[in-house]
Amino acid sequence: MKNVIVIGGGVAGMESSAQLADMGYQVTLVEKESKLGGHVDQWDFLFPNHRPAREIIDSLKQRLNYKVEVKLGTEVESMQRNNGQYAVKLNSTEVLHADALLLASGFDLFPAQKKEEYGYGIYNHVITAADLEEIFRSGNLRKVVSGNTHRIGIVHCVGSRDEKVGNEYCSKVCCVTGVKQAIRLREALPEYEVFNFYMDLRMFGRYFEDLYREAQEKWGVQFVRGRVSEASEDVKGNVVVKVEDTLAGRPMKISLDLLILLTGFIPSKGTSRLGDLLQLEFGSDRFLKPADEHLLRNHSKLEGVFLAGACTGPRSIAETITDARAAVLEIAAFFRDKVTVHE
Repeated sequence: MKNVIVIGGGVAGMESSAQLADMGYQVTLVEKESKLGGHVDQWDFLFPNHRPAREIIDSLKQRLNYKVEVKLGTEVESMQRNNGQYAVKLNSTEVLHADALLLASGFDLFPAQKKEEYGYGIYNHVITAADLEEIFRSGNLRKVVSGNTHRIGIVHCVGSRDEKVGNEYCSKVCCVTGVKQAIRLREALPEYEVFNFYMDLRMFGRYFEDLYREAQEKWGVQFVRGRVSEASEDVKGNVVVKVEDTLAGRPMKISLDLLILLTGFIPSKGTSRLGDLLQLEFGSDRFLKPADEHLLRNHSKLEGVFLAGACTGPRSIAETITDARAAVLEIAAFFRDKVTVHE
């Protein structure tokens, strides 16, 4: 029986592990955190249909169903290839052996404090989209936004498409996340105005444009085209933002009870470290580079090392699951071709 080690217990790692186990391979899933689910486990509802994120995680966990050996709170310390197999040393000092490796080490969120002009970590009422999801889940939204302006602002592209921080790429899901969160805010706080400050909206996915129209037509969300130049705090504790409305051709200054920063994707520390350990190639965006962007997107340039999910760039959940399934098929083909060669 062939052995596969999957590194990363987010959506890509769980889906690929379940699929590989269903195909009869012996699978070990290694996750550095104390639980599975990755970033999705921290979200409340998902776009475009407001589905609870918990449903996705619970379904994926159920599919693992004791068929996969899961090692939580475990990191890879080293990887070496000998006689066609990889020896993977863990921080527990255990050494695993595998015929193939699948890296599903995902992404991190851009640290919002690096954009000092927005005041994250400085002003009490500046939070990130990830912070807002936790607030949604806790049910404490009204306590967080209790103020006097009855206005909330959402800033797009924080740490994405930004030469100053070295991230010139689009993170793909920030725009639709901002639209989804704006709707959720208006549902929960109908007396509040919600403003989305954006450079341009990239609603590329199916039903994303419908969600954008719903936000405007049904929920009255206001979209202002222009980048927020700075945020400050007034004597009442409100967040005051300055923005150039490029469509109206005028500057704006607006007081808010809450400012939400849509932080983009960056390569995870785990992705960077695993790439260095295996001496893999990185793209100009610092995500792992596939062997071929069109034909071999799930292959690295090392034999027997495969890639899945956001370790090669920003993806939605649906895209991540599709990519994980594609990686499984590539691993199966790799094993089949090795058997053919030996025959």
